[in-house]
Amino acid sequence: MRRFNSQSLILVGAILFVLYLAGVPLVMLLYGSIRSAPIGEPGAVYTIQNYVKAYFEKEFYFLLLNSVYFGVGTCTLTFLIGTFLAWVSERTNTPFKKLFVVMSLIPFIIPGILSTIAWILLLSPKIGLINIVVKGALGLESAPFNIYSMWGMIWAEAIHLYPLVFLLMSAAFRNMDTSLEEAALTAGSSTFQTFCRVTLPLMRPAMFSVLLINFIRGIEAFEVPALIGVPAKISLFTTKIFLAIHQFPSDFGLAGAYAVTLLVISTTGVLIYGRITRREERYATVTGKGYRPRVIDLGVWKYATLAGSFAIFFLAVILPVFVLLWSSFIPYYGVPSRELMDKMTWANYQYILNYPLAMTAFKNSFYLSVGSATLVMLLTSIIAWITVKTKLPGRALLDNMTFIPIAMPGIVLGVSLIWVYLTLPIPIYGTIWVLLLAYITKFMPYGIRAASASMIQINKELEEASLTAGGTWFQTFRKIILPLLMPGFTAGWIYISIIALRELSTSILLYSYNSTVLSIMAFDLWEGGQYTYVCALGVLMVMLLIAMAFTARKLGARLGIAN
Repeated sequence: MRRFNSQSLILVGAILFVLYLAGVPLVMLLYGSIRSAPIGEPGAVYTIQNYVKAYFEKEFYFLLLNSVYFGVGTCTLTFLIGTFLAWVSERTNTPFKKLFVVMSLIPFIIPGILSTIAWILLLSPKIGLINIVVKGALGLESAPFNIYSMWGMIWAEAIHLYPLVFLLMSAAFRNMDTSLEEAALTAGSSTFQTFCRVTLPLMRPAMFSVLLINFIRGIEAFEVPALIGVPAKISLFTTKIFLAIHQFPSDFGLAGAYAVTLLVISTTGVLIYGRITRREERYATVTGKGYRPRVIDLGVWKYATLAGSFAIFFLAVILPVFVLLWSSFIPYYGVPSRELMDKMTWANYQYILNYPLAMTAFKNSFYLSVGSATLVMLLTSIIAWITVKTKLPGRALLDNMTFIPIAMPGIVLGVSLIWVYLTLPIPIYGTIWVLLLAYITKFMPYGIRAASASMIQINKELEEASLTAGGTWFQTFRKIILPLLMPGFTAGWIYISIIALRELSTSILLYSYNSTVLSIMAFDLWEGGQYTYVCALGVLMVMLLIAMAFTARKLGARLGIAN
């Protein structure tokens, strides 16, 4: 009975905390979107005028069309790039395919704002390195490429997002039993016919899931729409929400109405994703029988796939990294030349390190990255224990509540928390603490998936043996469960710490001078036209991310061995 009561207490506490993190912002967002007065002003009445103002403006339909167009274009191009690389690395005999596995993950380390800036410096009609080189080589009068267009935005976002598709589709190709493909080939089907009629239908659930995830990621993106879309006068929901709050006077009601609309779109996508993944068992081909992946012999075509993979590697990794490194060492941006090479200097790095807010931004980003990753993984480890190891009623509700923030775009979460902490008597708005709560809320779904996957693999007998020997739940969790969770815990921690350090869309609505983070600092420097300083800051951010991931990996391995 004591154990049951302690478990019930843990369950109730976890539900209340998750409800506060995920539920209260949603309620306050809806509340703010139907208020007639700004935040904190008394005498407001409930009204639908914010929605009328949002929906009956002609611009709304352009916003909706642009957002859907951008989301569909991004997920389609991302899917094509990521799936091609996954197929090459998992199912073909392409030379050096293991190298492309590493290459495909490098863009994940580069923060979205830096990737966007790199592509502006490469494809800008006036200063773009690629445009200048192509114009000079072909004798063209006008730039052949224009980043300040819808397709330019789609390209920049897709290059940043394709590593996620690569990881998901690689797992799908790796785990698919190829006996059905072999049967089709034996019956006389060609490799191409087999791919179209057998492989693709079997991959349909994974394909639809990947497309939906990237559609949601596309419509909630902020960096590309803000840095490219705003100068190009291509408005999306995310930038419209940002501008509604940052105009004078701020229109929080209109921002709330737009945020609710964006939330409905992303939630619809998540629900469709849930329905598809629930029916994946119809396409299961991996059974208890042994199977091996079939490697396709491409013949001479393997050199074509090698060339295609290297072209993607060159465009997605080498060019953006080169332009960031090059720009970080020159006094002003320009095409590589002998003159600029003679002027290369460390002055940009010295400027960043001596920048008044630099040390504050580095400290805040480091604390938020490490703190949010640690707290999220501890919280989701407890939630995973409740949902996987107990029979308590309400555990399914807790699991679903933890997954709610996946449908909340970062900009929407930022608007929600503005209403929460400028309405409730909790004085943390504008401090690092509101950013920490925002990060914990936003990254909970990623933590719960990593923790649950590892928790399932732990035999319940180990926990029961500890409790039988007189150990308390806390002692059992700390000394038995957590050490066994360490591989999944470390993987989730590394992922969350990386995306937390580069997070921008939520932070830009919640930060103050003293809670500035690196992504905000980079955004402000870019808005001020200090391009070379931004690139120097970006290189330092990437180095910090690599160092954190390497340290966490080593520490996690050491803790796992020690326990």
